[in-house]
Amino acid sequence: MSKTCGTTGNGRTDPAGQRARCLTETAVMTALLIVLQAVTKPAGQYITGACVNAVLAVSVLAAGLWSGIAVALLSPLFAFLLGIGPQLPPIVPSIAVGNLVFVLLLGLLAGGGEPPLWKRAAAWLLAAAAKFGVLYLLVVKLLCAVLPLQAPQAAAFSTMFSYPQLITALAGGAAGLFLSPLLRRASRRSPAHD
Repeated sequence: MSKTCGTTGNGRTDPAGQRARCLTETAVMTALLIVLQAVTKPAGQYITGACVNAVLAVSVLAAGLWSGIAVALLSPLFAFLLGIGPQLPPIVPSIAVGNLVFVLLLGLLAGGGEPPLWKRAAAWLLAAAAKFGVLYLLVVKLLCAVLPLQAPQAAAFSTMFSYPQLITALAGGAAGLFLSPLLRRASRRSPAHD
């Protein structure tokens, strides 16, 4: 994974290489996320959600802020199109906003350099709580109130977009915080810093 999605090993930037590397890393993260969603769907929301959040965290922490943003915004769209996520179109933008909040907070607070453990932990907790809060407000409090949903469907969405979102964001964020330094070391690059 690259420092800025394409910085050369000697610190010089190659604009064409930077764009190509950033696009490649973002495409790989998006593809990994789609595959994990499809493979883990039978395992349920907790496993799938943790995997999604882990890929989001790795995208922003190892590949960079712009990669994280792209994956955060693309993943709910692909999940919807492939029948993996909730099949209610108005929920797709809400999920994208929740994902975006998660990667922005994680990337901005823990993505540059090698922040101390307390700062990474604070970023992880804040990002997970913020994602939960955003999804709860947008889906449970807003969409379930204004959309013409049947009572069982509204109850299912209310459950799906409440505390499980916090649990999966915490689990996936923790996995991403653990995996991203390993991926950076494996690729012999410095931390993502866009």
